[in-house]
Amino acid sequence: MQQNKLFSQTRWQLVIWYASVMSFILGLLGFGVDRAIIHAHWQTLNREIEVVAGTLHDDVEKDLRQPGRLEPTIQQLLPQIPQRDKHHILGAIHQGDYYARFLSLSGENVAFLGFLPDGLPLTPGKPMWQTLTDSKGNRYHQISLSLHTQDNRPWGYIQVGRSLSDVDAYLANVKLVLWLGLPIAIMLVAVSSWWLAGRAMQPVYQSYQQIQQFTADAAHELRTPLAALAATVESALRSPHLPEPEAREILQTVNRQNQRLTALVADLLLLSRMERQSLPVRHQLCCLDDIISDLVEELESLALAAAVALKAEIKVCKPLQIVGDEEQMYRLVTNLMVNAIQYTPSGGCVRAILDKEDDRAVIRVADTGIGIAPEHQQRIFDRFYRVNSDRSRMTGGSGLGLAIAMAIVQAHKGSLEVHSEVGKGSTFTVRLPASL
Repeated sequence: MQQNKLFSQTRWQLVIWYASVMSFILGLLGFGVDRAIIHAHWQTLNREIEVVAGTLHDDVEKDLRQPGRLEPTIQQLLPQIPQRDKHHILGAIHQGDYYARFLSLSGENVAFLGFLPDGLPLTPGKPMWQTLTDSKGNRYHQISLSLHTQDNRPWGYIQVGRSLSDVDAYLANVKLVLWLGLPIAIMLVAVSSWWLAGRAMQPVYQSYQQIQQFTADAAHELRTPLAALAATVESALRSPHLPEPEAREILQTVNRQNQRLTALVADLLLLSRMERQSLPVRHQLCCLDDIISDLVEELESLALAAAVALKAEIKVCKPLQIVGDEEQMYRLVTNLMVNAIQYTPSGGCVRAILDKEDDRAVIRVADTGIGIAPEHQQRIFDRFYRVNSDRSRMTGGSGLGLAIAMAIVQAHKGSLEVHSEVGKGSTFTVRLPASL
């Protein structure tokens, strides 16, 4: 496939398309994962800040008496948050991540708890959530809650914030992993796409090779009778006055070549129609006993001419029938028996055996011929394939007999197998669904 420019270009195009589509999908997936991680962290962060801010707000607000002024008792109250919340709230604030500041209605910083970032702007009032940056470029996320006195007058605001340094570092690492992982994933996708494109195109390439081989074989098969016809006609045209015996001989030669061409074209048409499933298969009861007995009788003269013994062995007690096309069944068994006779040397034997295994009819055509080497056994059912081309030409075969046999068996939902040893003979086994 590498040597064919068309398939090589097509393979590269498939790789580009695969890689482009997968890169787009991976890019969307990476963006989605990044957004999901960021959203999850912000949700967790907001809940954490809300818990800290809400606890401080509730514990401070109940002791406020005058707007913008913290009572001295509140300074002592802050370290004395109820025991169930003290570890969580004060621990979080004093470990350096959190800060809390109290602002009056005018925006003055009345008091603070924890650490106070340098240059962090005062932003009283709304919005409730803010992300701020101090003078050193560090980011903070804070919440603002309104405070009221005991008589429900506005006191000011409490702002609780948290440093985003650890969150930003984590999200930066996530983005780094995604940005580094995406090119690596795309490279792996490209390599995989090259391999997958090759696997996907392999059947197409094999079909293309088969078409090329079929075209070459068909042209070769047609060229021989056409060349013979052309030579015969040209010879006749050069002789203005042909005696009647010679003219009759020329016509007989033309007729033989015409018959050969007609048979070849008919076989090719039959194969084509069967592969396209456009050839109707008549569903009728076919008695295999009669078919084998008739063919052994009909082919007896061919076997005698080849000095080959032809026998029928019926191993069933009552007539064995199948549902199928009787004409095609005759063609199937004829091809197998003629093929066996032609490839069996003088003095050999060909047996047509009919048997039954479970619910399937079995036809075996066994010979004591030259046999088929293992490397050829998988290809003998291909069109025009010959194990020994010289012998086939001598016997007049075109290399389509076994291909037609296989097509007929497949059309009848059966199987065709071969078992052969070089120098000992071959056995072709046909299994077909038997009629109950």
